[in-house]
Amino acid sequence: VVSTQSTGRYLYYNESHNILGNTYGMCVLQDFEAVTPNVLARTIETVQGGGLVVMVLNSVSDVKQWYQRRVRGVVMVLNSVSDVKQLYDLQMDCHDRFKTSAYHTVVPRFNKRFLLSLTDCSNCLVLTDNLEVLPFSTKIVNPSSNLRESQHEELGKLKDTLADTQPVGSVVGLCKTLDQANALVKFVDVISEKALRSTITLTASRGRGKSAALGLAMATSIAFGYSNIFVTSPSPDNLKTLFEFVMKGFDVLGFQEHTDYEIIQSTENNVKSVVRVNVYRDHRQTIQYIKPDEAGKLLQAELLVIDEAGAILLHLVKQMFGPYLVLLSSTVHGYEGTGRSLSIKLFDELRTQSQKLGGKALSELKLEEPIRYKDGDPVEAWLNKLLCLDASPRIISGCPIPAD
Repeated sequence: VVSTQSTGRYLYYNESHNILGNTYGMCVLQDFEAVTPNVLARTIETVQGGGLVVMVLNSVSDVKQWYQRRVRGVVMVLNSVSDVKQLYDLQMDCHDRFKTSAYHTVVPRFNKRFLLSLTDCSNCLVLTDNLEVLPFSTKIVNPSSNLRESQHEELGKLKDTLADTQPVGSVVGLCKTLDQANALVKFVDVISEKALRSTITLTASRGRGKSAALGLAMATSIAFGYSNIFVTSPSPDNLKTLFEFVMKGFDVLGFQEHTDYEIIQSTENNVKSVVRVNVYRDHRQTIQYIKPDEAGKLLQAELLVIDEAGAILLHLVKQMFGPYLVLLSSTVHGYEGTGRSLSIKLFDELRTQSQKLGGKALSELKLEEPIRYKDGDPVEAWLNKLLCLDASPRIISGCPIPAD
């Protein structure tokens, strides 16, 4: 049964990069033979707490309890019990590219690793098309509700302390975690100085509220009188959450659409995406999206926001730096954060430059507590282990000791 009020979005697997940075309540992966590790990494982490990831082959449980506990579940639907055994030898679509005249078959080792990993995921449910629970997924039958609750006392105290300080008090009231609130306070402190000689980096795993914090910071910069604000990301589709929180920031700051500002959207690829916001409350102010290779448009910039910098080519990120305030966010673990050029090369260069006379000041912030789903989410732990998304290799010099 599907509610007529619900909204969904259909995508081909090769278009799944367009949903990065967005949040959904449910994800259905059809045609399992065409699924790749990249598709799993892109799509599963967009599902919010209380949501479901459903994998359907060849063509439920207590969902209410999942939602109240803010944890997610993975559901796999099979036509028969024999499908489990067939999955070990299932030929995926991507295997065709590895076949040659000398090697006609490909051993699907990832399939076996994938299936075995599901037995360690406490929130995985494998069903037949008759909704019969298969034996190796019995962990979900009696789920434990003893999950650690996040403590928000300090967050409440911070909100009360800043309640009479505007505009920061209003926007901090929208924060969901203490990490996010502290990051936003730092953003606002630098924005209020208007020195334009600072760079702030914000790093976190997926679902920690980076884009929301940036969106609230941009709304606050409008309240402080910034006129030329630019934002960039791999695709305008990835900025849905960021612009959503720009509008929420405007709401709490007393801005009204059509009266104080207007939103301009692009319909590229038949998907509406915000690319510009014109504000004309006190004077003309703009928030403009630019592509990562359009650094030439930043001549009059006062504030530049780079969202998901780890997914942009390093030389393009470097070209966008200039004599203006830069807020940069990047995913350090997860699909967007698998590249290490940003954390190893760019951040080291920024630290070195900040120590030089006349160099731009650098502040580094991190977010730990998740917002999209509950802290300690078993699906996140399962996916990170399956695809090695949280691996952080040590950088050593010389020869390692024999024990390593």
